[in-house]
Amino acid sequence: MSRSWVPGSIFDHLSEVDHRIVVEAGARREFPSNEVLLRQGDPTDHVFVLLSGWVRVSASTEGGRDLLLAFRGPGEVVGDLAAVHGTDRTASVRALEPVRVVQLRRERFVDLLRDQPAISMAMIKQLSARLVELGETRMLFAPLDVTRRVAACLLRLVELHGVPVANGIALRIRLSQQDVAGQVDASARSVARAFAVLRDRGIVTSTRARVVIGRPDVLRALAGYPPDGR
Repeated sequence: MSRSWVPGSIFDHLSEVDHRIVVEAGARREFPSNEVLLRQGDPTDHVFVLLSGWVRVSASTEGGRDLLLAFRGPGEVVGDLAAVHGTDRTASVRALEPVRVVQLRRERFVDLLRDQPAISMAMIKQLSARLVELGETRMLFAPLDVTRRVAACLLRLVELHGVPVANGIALRIRLSQQDVAGQVDASARSVARAFAVLRDRGIVTSTRARVVIGRPDVLRALAGYPPDGR
């Protein structure tokens, strides 16, 4: 495919013919920034395949905490697990920017998985990539203190969402300290202290709208990564 899809996504594994089968199986829709695409607890009657733009996947805990689960982007399917299992939505999905999608009815999506082996295998590969990412994240964060976990989390986000700017590398997605706390399994207060350390060292600058990594080499060293990605 000529378009750049998220590595490991369903479209990353499909031929042009199978890609067209998926796209033509549903209806194209557009959502503005901050629009809710899927809401936790709602019945599952469709899935979305992202064509462009990024979304935030989160879940509310029993205590009312909004826990960031993942960011999803072009080529990925959201709402798939609940559709396959026939359960209500287990997470909410909100647009971080204008998003274009293909909406497939749940029954049509399940039919594709049953009748199209290449599409079914691509979905298995997407799920596998997500499980590997989750496992790697847990293994990476487990031995680190909170500041180093935050550094490692930011580096992983830079790999997917970083764009060069005059003063470093900016994350093109909105990221709150609460989001980071959920990702690194730490309290919001501990993460706030970690960000303060990173700002004091000139490694990171952050506002409500944007996080900029001013010294990515120092951030890598703090997280225990080899220099220059080696």
